Amino acid sequence: MAWGKLNFVKILLVLVFVAPALLYLASWRASERYAVPLLIGALALHAGSLFVAASGPSGWRFGFAPILSATLWIGVVVVWIEALSVGLRALRLILLPVAALAVMLPMVFPGTELGERAVRPLFVPHLLMGTLAYGVLALAALHALLMAAAERSLHAGAAQARHWASRLLDELPPLLALERILFRLITIGFVFLSLTAITGVFFSEEVFGKPLTVDHKTVFTLISWLVFGVLLLGRALRGWRGKTALRLTLGGFALLLLAYAGSRFVLEVILRRA
Repeated sequence: MAWGKLNFVKILLVLVFVAPALLYLASWRASERYAVPLLIGALALHAGSLFVAASGPSGWRFGFAPILSATLWIGVVVVWIEALSVGLRALRLILLPVAALAVMLPMVFPGTELGERAVRPLFVPHLLMGTLAYGVLALAALHALLMAAAERSLHAGAAQARHWASRLLDELPPLLALERILFRLITIGFVFLSLTAITGVFFSEEVFGKPLTVDHKTVFTLISWLVFGVLLLGRALRGWRGKTALRLTLGGFALLLLAYAGSRFVLEVILRRA
């Protein structure tokens, strides 16, 4: 009886991650009439899977796979909101299969249980805000690369070979719509990054007895925060867009990559260290 119950729990846990993936793929293939209801269902189930992924037997769990899953959830929400005013079929064709894969990754890479570290005040909020900031801004950087490819394809015109990638780029919404999505992602990422800095000051005060620990991660993170802050300010006051926005987005993310994300991926996946 206990063995049967254990198998039932395992099947239920698998369904928690597989069900939203299936709905994402169904929305990906569905017509416009059915795509939105399927997408809303996928987002709701995906949110539930994020809670399950973050909950371990002994407390909170942390890893690159749950954070990547949360990042894609935010990305799909942003695209869905933008799709209310402009068609984004081609963008859904790119994003939804990736989201379907990301929502199942925590089954393979569950991450590390935080244990007694999670009871420290501000530890979990600081960790969560920081990693979400990196994830959302990574999505913004990928979106910037997509915009650059779309702009290059537009300028190439009929002279470019019409392979499948070119046809997909042709189906993307106007660059102005892509640009709005980019700045939505940057704004969300900047808010997360600001909260990371604020919670980091108090957490550092509690653990190390001083409000700021100067190391390479702190320095690169603060410089990146300044880059994205200047970009948003320039957008609001001077209307910055185009290549200026793309270069600052990629430059700001490169600084974040140097600060943290790359090292975590190497430790968890390649070296398999917590």
